[in-house]
Amino acid sequence: MRVAVLGAGVVGVTTAYQLLKDGHEVVVVERNQGAADETSFGNAGMIAPGHAFAWASPKVPRILLKSLLDDTQAFRFRFRADRAFWSWTLRFLGECTNARARENTRRKFTLCAYSQTVLHETVAETDIEYERGAGGLLYFYRSQESLDRGVANRGILVERGLEQEVVDRDRAAELEPALAPVKERIAGGVYCHTDESGDCHIFTQALARKCAEMGAEMRYGTTVDRLEVDGDRVVKAVTDRGDVTADAFVLALGCQSPFLLRPHGVKLQVQPIKGYALTVPIDGRNNPPRIGGVDEDNLTAYTPMGDRLRVTAKAEFAGYDTSHQPRDFAKMLSVLRELFPDAGNYDKANHWAGLRPMTPEGTPILGRAKQSNLYLNTGQGHMGWTMSHGSARITADLIAGRTPAIALDGMTLN
Repeated sequence: MRVAVLGAGVVGVTTAYQLLKDGHEVVVVERNQGAADETSFGNAGMIAPGHAFAWASPKVPRILLKSLLDDTQAFRFRFRADRAFWSWTLRFLGECTNARARENTRRKFTLCAYSQTVLHETVAETDIEYERGAGGLLYFYRSQESLDRGVANRGILVERGLEQEVVDRDRAAELEPALAPVKERIAGGVYCHTDESGDCHIFTQALARKCAEMGAEMRYGTTVDRLEVDGDRVVKAVTDRGDVTADAFVLALGCQSPFLLRPHGVKLQVQPIKGYALTVPIDGRNNPPRIGGVDEDNLTAYTPMGDRLRVTAKAEFAGYDTSHQPRDFAKMLSVLRELFPDAGNYDKANHWAGLRPMTPEGTPILGRAKQSNLYLNTGQGHMGWTMSHGSARITADLIAGRTPAIALDGMTLN
């Protein structure tokens, strides 16, 4: 079967790889000049089933409201005159209950854990090097109160099979020696030794090259303008560089996905949520962190990537704007300087902002669209790196007529 994968971020490229393994003829269409040049370029780098919590929770509406006056909040809300944005926002607020947060977290963790297994298979098959950090991830808290609350909240992940170790400040400093000088500022944390990290951009570009070697046609610099439908089938993708025909199509365009479905009567509940990232050169500094982690009280994540340190924070409900200013990074920079004053050359940090394709539930949208040969693989949000391999395998299984390894309850168009 000839399959057209629309999008060459980590989700699209991993899907192409799984389809090639199944023996399909694959063409990948991407508007940028290479793979993983948008959301997959500057993400946190964490492969973290141990952090698979739903963003929509009872505490978030209050944080969004506060953000209208205080832009240091981890979640920031910006008013927009956009009907689709408000429809999505109302759906998101509807998910902010204890019951919904628990169910969405359960589904996220199941997909994340499965996806990590598929990732390991892919790495074994391809031998791709991507600054992998397999030493676990540390999630730490500043006060005993927040630690106790965090451990209690993580119960749902433990129930689903997550292995974790609750640690005091001394054990945290043992796991991460770079925290030793400031360990009195934290109460303790949770160490997930099966969580890991790596550079998503490096990995995806390497896997894209592998796909090309396996016979995939990689059409970079090609923008999909619309899908042409006849009856219940997509007959071609119309691009600015000619038509793309195929037996089946996979929509993996992240935040751009809704625009292709809207003319066909489908309101895809995916909205861009802006995230901010700093990439700090270590420059021979003598005390960078050894493993990745999250300062849970400040919602600031950091990941060592070879000779660089990736730092991420914030989620801004601000539409398709990727602009940024130095003040947008001030809070995360101050947190990292406090924790790891000699981890890297902060004055030479690279600033970046990108758009995460989020659904109100925080789980992706998979499976068939209204058209019988159009498959959706979009909406992975802030966990695209973690979820991508499992989503790709599920998509390939559905195209082949196989039953996926995990249930897709709550993760389909319906």
